[in-house]
Amino acid sequence: MCAGGGRVQGTSRSNRYSVPVRLISRNVRAMLHASELVVYDGRDEVARHERLIAKGGTRLELDHYLEALVRTPGALPGATALDQARSGGRFTPVHDAWWEAAVKAHGERDGTCALIEVLLLGRHLPHEHLITGLAAALRTGALTADAVLLGTLVLSTVKVVPGEHLSVSFTTGTSSPRGKSATTPSRTTATNLQSPSS
Repeated sequence: MCAGGGRVQGTSRSNRYSVPVRLISRNVRAMLHASELVVYDGRDEVARHERLIAKGGTRLELDHYLEALVRTPGALPGATALDQARSGGRFTPVHDAWWEAAVKAHGERDGTCALIEVLLLGRHLPHEHLITGLAAALRTGALTADAVLLGTLVLSTVKVVPGEHLSVSFTTGTSSPRGKSATTPSRTTATNLQSPSS
């Protein structure tokens, strides 16, 4: 299986599966099992996909494209990998709502770049914690990846008894993505956040 020619996909038995963008032009090894396909770069597992049964199918993992999308964020809205992430439940309505608000606040390019930064956080955080952080940041109008990370870390480290509410305050400015500072003063917004298990 070769991830070559500028493609981030390899072919196995006439189906196409994505691999991380860093593997473009590298030969990788694919192990086809009854229910999944696992891709290795040397001894390192680099991709795992549910196996496609019908021929001519495509299985794309949005995470595999993030480094390329940082450079070309305009490609994200129409990406097949995004459609598959939505249909598979990995890109949720919370993602869409936060993205829409970020685009409204920062413009199409910077808002989409902020979303890509959030998606990159997903490599280091449990999916459900990231969703909780996105929802908390959206409620407070904190539309940067740093705010999502803060909300995720606060909510994942604080023990909340199911049914109780936790009051969290975020200090948010009007800074734009990628650390550009704004000249307007910051404000403090408080919100009630429910425990993820409630």
